[in-house]
Amino acid sequence: MAEANVMEKIVSLCKRRGFVYPASEIYGGINGFWDYGPLGSLLKNNIRDSWWRTMVEAPPIGPDGHPIEMVGVDTSIIQHPQTWVASGHASGFADPMVDDRETKQRYRPDHLSVIYAWDVEPESGDETQAKYLFAYVEGDDASYRKALKKAQKEAKKTGAKVIENPPRLRLTHPEFDGYWEFIYAPDAEHPGTLTEPRQFNLMLGSEVGAVDPVKVYLRPETAQGIFLNFKNIIDTTRVKIPFGVAQIGKSFRNEVTPRNFIFRSREFEQMEMEFFCHPDESRMWYDFWTAERMRWWQSIGVKKENLRLREHEKDELSHYSKMTVDIEYKYPFTAPDFGELEGIAHRGDYDLTQHQKHSGNRLDYFDQELQLKLKAEGKSDEEVKAKSRYIPNVIEPASGLTRAVLLLLCEAYAEDATRPSPVYLKFDPKMAPIKVGIFPLVNKEGMPEIAEKLYMDLRQKFMCEYDPKQSIGKRYARMDEIGTPYCMTIDGQTLTDQTVTIRERDTLKQERVSLDKISGYLSERLSR
Repeated sequence: MAEANVMEKIVSLCKRRGFVYPASEIYGGINGFWDYGPLGSLLKNNIRDSWWRTMVEAPPIGPDGHPIEMVGVDTSIIQHPQTWVASGHASGFADPMVDDRETKQRYRPDHLSVIYAWDVEPESGDETQAKYLFAYVEGDDASYRKALKKAQKEAKKTGAKVIENPPRLRLTHPEFDGYWEFIYAPDAEHPGTLTEPRQFNLMLGSEVGAVDPVKVYLRPETAQGIFLNFKNIIDTTRVKIPFGVAQIGKSFRNEVTPRNFIFRSREFEQMEMEFFCHPDESRMWYDFWTAERMRWWQSIGVKKENLRLREHEKDELSHYSKMTVDIEYKYPFTAPDFGELEGIAHRGDYDLTQHQKHSGNRLDYFDQELQLKLKAEGKSDEEVKAKSRYIPNVIEPASGLTRAVLLLLCEAYAEDATRPSPVYLKFDPKMAPIKVGIFPLVNKEGMPEIAEKLYMDLRQKFMCEYDPKQSIGKRYARMDEIGTPYCMTIDGQTLTDQTVTIRERDTLKQERVSLDKISGYLSERLSR
């Protein structure tokens, strides 16, 4: 839990410097919703543009040595209600939840862990021998401290032994059946106030139509809009199996317990791609995209040691998934453990089959190249017909754009008491919201005019900020806090030899560069 203090500092920095604000803050905020400020919007757009560039505009080279075929779409947030019946979301998109009768709070039991207060520590490790169990929300340091304090108070009163790190059993585990009367809810003063778990649908509803309105849902994922347009894309483009369809857009989930800043929220943006392939090649593409996605996260500045892959167990697979692997990241609120960053799912032919069944429209694929190949091999007409028309399998890499913002903030956060600012952000220069800070050393002697001209020249190619105010140390400190990789100062020497001082954020190294060479200097370093 020591790392949670880092998370508090990151949240504070985000508010102070304009990365992320609580939504509707002047009215007290609304839980699970966030606004992205000037710097947060720039950071989010940089991540979005990198993903779109590497997925759609310049997709990776496939196993055959040729670029993968990929197109992009932007589909509606509200789709026909039957969409969610066919996809399984209307009946199956639910999480278990428990209510606290004392505080009227609601929790996901699979997000609650406990601190134990034993009468006597049992050698068997049987958790049911605990006198009381104090629940806390995993990853929430304040919740953990509260539960620990209550457990220690109980131990002092009764002589029980407090075990802070017992074998991890979330409250969905059958070990707790029959022992709910001994569990303290996170904010409750008395034990036994939690209800038994029950299912809670996560889709946010709305209505369409002024007269006799129809019940609709805000999409909980962007994927279904891609599946609904599969036939349109086949008919209107020149793509052939295997190919991908990518989309970035807003999704909405009525999360029971939004938490950990922007990690789990009710409105978020997703970066999803559905890759359609022949069933016989699906495992190859599953492995291919798993490797590609790991490479991309590292390309935007995430250290390899902070990432890992975790295959889903059979009992945690989604209803549509044949297999899923998560890319996980070591967040401050999960350290030393890891938390979910991106999922790569093998969806089989579930989605197209379901939409074909519910809509009555054929969503299979006629593979003309395969047909010609089978005929050349001398296959029978019956076998050629059976194998050349099929419903494709789908491999889906899906990640949260807003969660990626949190990831880069966590990855970039650094402390150094010897610097102008004791905290700074070490963004990969390509991802940094502001690339260059431009300062006149003093606001006189012609320095502002040179600085303004440099700013006007560079802003056509780079996101720059011109700042003539306060001491140079304070300006450096501000730029360090927002993660600007380069600062340029126009000083007295500039007036005589047309050079400026360029300061590099991470090393603090300073060098003189001619005004006419600055654009090339930045282009080289910001394209690495």
